[in-house]
Amino acid sequence: MTIQSRFRDPKLIKGIVDQIAKIVTRPWSIMEICGGQTHAIMQSGLDQLLPPEIELLHGPGCPVCVTSLELIDKALAIASKPGVIFTTYGDMLRVPGSRNDLFSIRAAGGDVRVVYSPLDAIRIAQANPDKEVVFFAIGFETTAPPNLASVLQAKALGLENFSILVSQVCVPPAMHAILGATGNRVQGFLAAGHVCAVMGYWEYLPIAKQYHIPIVVTGFEPLDLVQGIYMTVRQLETGLAEVENAYSRAVTLEGNIHAQEMIHSIYEVCDRQWRGIGMIPMSGWRLKPEFSKYDAEQRFQVGKIQTRESEICIAGLVLQGRKKPFECPAFGTLCTPETPLGATMVSSEGACSAYYRYANYAKNEDISEIETNKRT
Repeated sequence: MTIQSRFRDPKLIKGIVDQIAKIVTRPWSIMEICGGQTHAIMQSGLDQLLPPEIELLHGPGCPVCVTSLELIDKALAIASKPGVIFTTYGDMLRVPGSRNDLFSIRAAGGDVRVVYSPLDAIRIAQANPDKEVVFFAIGFETTAPPNLASVLQAKALGLENFSILVSQVCVPPAMHAILGATGNRVQGFLAAGHVCAVMGYWEYLPIAKQYHIPIVVTGFEPLDLVQGIYMTVRQLETGLAEVENAYSRAVTLEGNIHAQEMIHSIYEVCDRQWRGIGMIPMSGWRLKPEFSKYDAEQRFQVGKIQTRESEICIAGLVLQGRKKPFECPAFGTLCTPETPLGATMVSSEGACSAYYRYANYAKNEDISEIETNKRT
C-alpha cells in the first residue's frame, strides 16, 4: 500500500467515521477553512458518510474567491493597458469583475498569460524588456514566500519592467471576523494544513481560548479530514477548546521560521477587503514602502475603482458558512462554471464549484432534496 492510498483507504476512513458516530451525542457545526479541503470532502463524498449530527460549513479559505472585486477590476484595468503583459494563475481568468473578466480582456486582444509560478513572470519580463509585466499575487500565507521570491529576483536582476498586484490575505483575522459576527454558527474549526506548514499554529492558540472553540490542524486527504473531524468532535463532546495538530507529518507549532522572516521583511500588515465579506482589519499584507517600485497599484495609478457586484450571488454568505451553495437561487442555472456570477463558482477551490462538479447537481432544488434526505 502506498502512502497516498493509505490516506484514502475506505476501511480506515469508515473506521474513524464509526468512532465519530459512537461519541457524537448532539448536532455540531464544523467549518473547514480551506477551499482545497472543501473540494476533497465533496470529491470523496465524506460529507455524506458522516453522522447526520455533523454539519460541515465551508469557510473563506479560497484565495481566488476572497480577492476583492475592487482588485479584480484593477487587474482588468491594468491588463487592458497597451504595452502590458498581465500574468496570472488560470483560476483568475473567468473570475467576474464588475463588467467582464480577464478572459474577455484576452479575447479582446489584451496580453493576458497563464503562469504556473511567479518566477515564470520574471522570465517573461526578462524576455520582453519593452513591455511592463505584472503578476497577480493572490493567496493566503502559503503563497506569500513564492510571490515575494519574484520581487527579490526582480531586484537581484535589476528588472525595471516587473511589478505585482498584491492580494495577500491571512487566515487568523478571518477566523476572528467569523467567530465575532452576529449569527455565527461555527463551533469548531479545521485549520488549513498548508497555511500552518508556513506559519505554524501558534497564532490559533489565543483564538481557541478567546472564543472557547476547538481548532484542529488538518491535511487534505480523506483520512486526514475525517481524523480532524473526529478530534474536533471529541473536544466538543468533552467541553474542551484546544488547538490540536492532526497533520504533524507536515506542520509544527512554530512553522517555517525562515519563510516567516522573509514575509515580514518585505510585506507589512494592512486592512484588506474580502470579496463578499467586506473589510477585515489587519487581515492582509502589502509591500513595504522600500519595495513600492514593484507595486502595480502604484505603478499604474489605477486609484479608486467603482465596483458593481451581482445582486443575486450569495457567495459572501457561502464564504462565511451561513449558506450552502445550493441555497443560491442562481446555482446551476444563471450561475455555472461557464457563466459564473461569483468567484466561488469558477475557482478550483470554490465551494460552489465543488458542489457543482462533485455532487453533479444542476439545480438547487435537487440538492435541497438530497440534503433533506440526509438529515432525516
